[in-house]
Amino acid sequence: MALLCAAAAAVVPVLAAGLLGAVSLLIVGTGGLVLTVVALYSFLTRFGLLRWLSLGMALLVPVLVAVWFIRAQLLWAVLVSCVLALAALGAGRTALRRSASAAAMPEHAVPPPRHPFLIMNPRSGGGKVWKYDLVRKAEELGARVALLDGPDLVDVTALAQRAVTEGADLLGVAGGDGTQALVAAVAAEHRLPFLVISAGTRNHFAMDLGLDRRDPTRSLDALRDGVELRVDLGTVNGRTFVNNVSFGVYAEIVRCPEYRDDKAATVLTLLPDLLAGHRGPTLVARIGDTVVRGPQAVLVSNNAYGSSDLAGLSRRARLDRGVLGAVTLSVGSAREAVGLLGRTRLRGLSQEMPVEVTVEADTDEIPAGVDGESVLLRTPVRCAIRPGALRVRVPRSRPGVRPATVTVDWARLWQMARWG
Repeated sequence: MALLCAAAAAVVPVLAAGLLGAVSLLIVGTGGLVLTVVALYSFLTRFGLLRWLSLGMALLVPVLVAVWFIRAQLLWAVLVSCVLALAALGAGRTALRRSASAAAMPEHAVPPPRHPFLIMNPRSGGGKVWKYDLVRKAEELGARVALLDGPDLVDVTALAQRAVTEGADLLGVAGGDGTQALVAAVAAEHRLPFLVISAGTRNHFAMDLGLDRRDPTRSLDALRDGVELRVDLGTVNGRTFVNNVSFGVYAEIVRCPEYRDDKAATVLTLLPDLLAGHRGPTLVARIGDTVVRGPQAVLVSNNAYGSSDLAGLSRRARLDRGVLGAVTLSVGSAREAVGLLGRTRLRGLSQEMPVEVTVEADTDEIPAGVDGESVLLRTPVRCAIRPGALRVRVPRSRPGVRPATVTVDWARLWQMARWG
């Protein structure tokens, strides 16, 4: 239905113009589409004033085409075409949502911890630890708190290990996802429950656990009325990650200082590098039985992101499927780049759900982004999944995981209509 409505939306104005006007309508419509695509591509690949002029052109051209249709007394056809286009989008979202539906992760009833130990980073998330008075509130609930404060660097892993030897029966973190991963590895090693306090900047792990990211104090409710989720952990060369590890252009984006403050804007700013051609180490990604040679970007995640999310900026429906999510991008031409970004074609895109990924390169080390932290990893880099490795303690009452917004993917819809 989505494909039929989309086709009808394009055909109706042409049919309404009659035989004589069909050619001119086709020229105007096709010309407007071409100009819009060229302007969008210029917006993605240029910098400075030219980029914003291109964006203005991309917005203005469709308006001018619509005005031309109205002056040609085809307003009714334009309205019918708009209705059909909305119907196409609605049908497409319904079809894709049905294929991506997933039940919530099962919960396990557990008693409250007796000796919880929490690590808090006062600098994380713009000072949320002090803003929400997390130290005092956690101590009132019987937790022992260690602050990552002061001029000296603290070995977070050693701090968590020492807490275990001193009798801690729960480990928790109020900080960024990188710190969460370090302590989660210790909790998984000793089979202790792990508490996520959403005091970081983006809190992607907390989001996919269904926690309240706006009020981190609600995470502390798990200390008195909590349930457990059994979730997976990813590993890269033996190091634990809770969200994702990135290579190629993705890794270069993570290394940018602006990435921490605004991930989406940073991806957009550096996207021209992807379209122009990545000039870093040549990568080879071995994803299960699939081999992808020379991708410009590779993203490996702890469970898969939504099918329309190519940069790990969205959400994961579940964290307990026992698989990795693997996305590779390979762009060989401007045409392929535009089609890939517009999701009108799948050439240059690989999306798999393996249990192991190996990334090779023509250098001994390659830059990578591990849960938003820029690191250098020795090649070959091996990523694996540890199913159900982490016992996560969450409040019984929490917002929950909202279904990800479905983006209409015409290439996937065509595959569904063609193959069922």
